[in-house]
Amino acid sequence: MTGLLRVLATLAVVAALLLALLWIFQRHLIYLPSTEPVGSAADSLPGARDVVLRTSDGLSLGAWFVPADPDRDVAVLVANGNAGDRSGRAPLARALAGHGLAVLLFDYRGYGGNPGRPSETGLARDARAAYDFLVDEAGWAPERILFYGESLGAAVATALATEHPPAGLVLRSPFVDLASVGRVHLPYLPVGTLLRDHYPLATQLAEVDAPVAVVYGSRDSVVPAEQSLAVAGSAPRLWRLVEVSGADHNDRSLVHGAQLVEAVVDLARQIERDTRGQTAGQ
Repeated sequence: MTGLLRVLATLAVVAALLLALLWIFQRHLIYLPSTEPVGSAADSLPGARDVVLRTSDGLSLGAWFVPADPDRDVAVLVANGNAGDRSGRAPLARALAGHGLAVLLFDYRGYGGNPGRPSETGLARDARAAYDFLVDEAGWAPERILFYGESLGAAVATALATEHPPAGLVLRSPFVDLASVGRVHLPYLPVGTLLRDHYPLATQLAEVDAPVAVVYGSRDSVVPAEQSLAVAGSAPRLWRLVEVSGADHNDRSLVHGAQLVEAVVDLARQIERDTRGQTAGQ
């Protein structure tokens, strides 16, 4: 019996150490930035320019801005997922700009050569800085700004939408909250207790009074389709639900494919019709 107790005690100590390591290093598992500086905007996006975003806690973040065509009236704020940097979103921005939309790509703190370390609070500050740039420096009216968020960025965009209501919101591969998607991949750990960042996307989305499009892959192995469907069910104004058949999380068809681009462009057109109708009625 004494030997058994020693084994159990050892296992308990090992488990406690593992949980402690997960608590300390969990953000290294959640955030997977490309830390090298990215090139200039013009090298990746025709017509784009390099801009700098200023956060409320004093950081300067690199970003790329593509102006809109003269006959288009919507700007798209792109909130990235948890990996890479803005250069990986250049194909999406190029496709949207090809339809005349203004596009702002930016990197969070700790990404793309930016200073700072990522966290839920930090990414919220970074998204606010992106929004402030569009309104205060680029001159876009809030009712003409569409938020686009992919995966973790869907949670970032939704949190921003609770503070600054957008004209529309497109969520690609959204999850209910970070704990819910964490339990899918780590079912034997008390993920909800361990997490320092929570990203309660579905709960926050219930507060957003804007048309919402949800785009998801039917074979997404990172954010299961049922998570994105649950998010769609929490939207007070679900405008469109788009399934990209057979697509996994990082497949091109889901990252910048035709169905995704169409969802963003169609919602932008709806926003333009609505705002022009309101102007005509005044």
